[in-house]
Amino acid sequence: MTNADSKAPVTVQWLGQMGLLIRAGGKVICVDYFASPDPQRAVPPPVARETLTGVDVFAGTHDHMDHIDHESWKIWAANNPSAKFVFPRAHKAAVLADGVAEENAVGLNDGESIDLGGVTIHAVAAAHEFLEMDESTGLYPHLQYIIEAGGARIYHAGDTVRYEGMLGRITSRGPIDLMLVPINGRDAVRLRQDLIGNMTYQEAADLAGDICPKLVIPGHWDMFAFNSEDPAKFKDYIEVKYGGKFGCVVPAVLEEITV
Repeated sequence: MTNADSKAPVTVQWLGQMGLLIRAGGKVICVDYFASPDPQRAVPPPVARETLTGVDVFAGTHDHMDHIDHESWKIWAANNPSAKFVFPRAHKAAVLADGVAEENAVGLNDGESIDLGGVTIHAVAAAHEFLEMDESTGLYPHLQYIIEAGGARIYHAGDTVRYEGMLGRITSRGPIDLMLVPINGRDAVRLRQDLIGNMTYQEAADLAGDICPKLVIPGHWDMFAFNSEDPAKFKDYIEVKYGGKFGCVVPAVLEEITV
């Protein structure tokens, strides 16, 4: 893999679950890619983690295996020595233990932004079923990112439910060109198994309706059979309720989408 062409259009590829590969303004950004083999996976990693080189920014929204994949981050830190790694600051010790150099470890917290030279990332707290904050440090363990690169603004919701004030934090950064949202929902059965949840597909569709991006992509539905949802329901709900206001695509893995 090589770096993106600075004159090329902004493109994204969905990597399964909440994984997203962005090429924008000569930069390559990889967010929440779960690349490790795992017996519970319903689908294999679409890109072998050893081949993922030439990446400028790796970002993880929270410290769950399918979002910050530590075994893969160890490989990427070695194979991409100049790449920046962006993550919730609450998890800095775990990221440094992956072999990420101190100067490349970029911990963020709610409301903070970082300019990485052609890529700007804004952090918004995420409520992964619950809006948690460490009272002693003020740090949030789960984040969402608004990524600006190549003239495009991409909203990656990480794992979250909607909470009061979240919409304003997202829209305050300006119009969204593309958003990726989790749709797998939540219920007592999963919570009893310590599977903390996300927006339902209806809630995710209504968030998209309020943000009105150019395009929305559903995520977090394909990876684990015990924690999935039908993305066709999400797309159908959007078409019925918001038909014509914005686009919705259920992409194939690695399908290239121009933003």
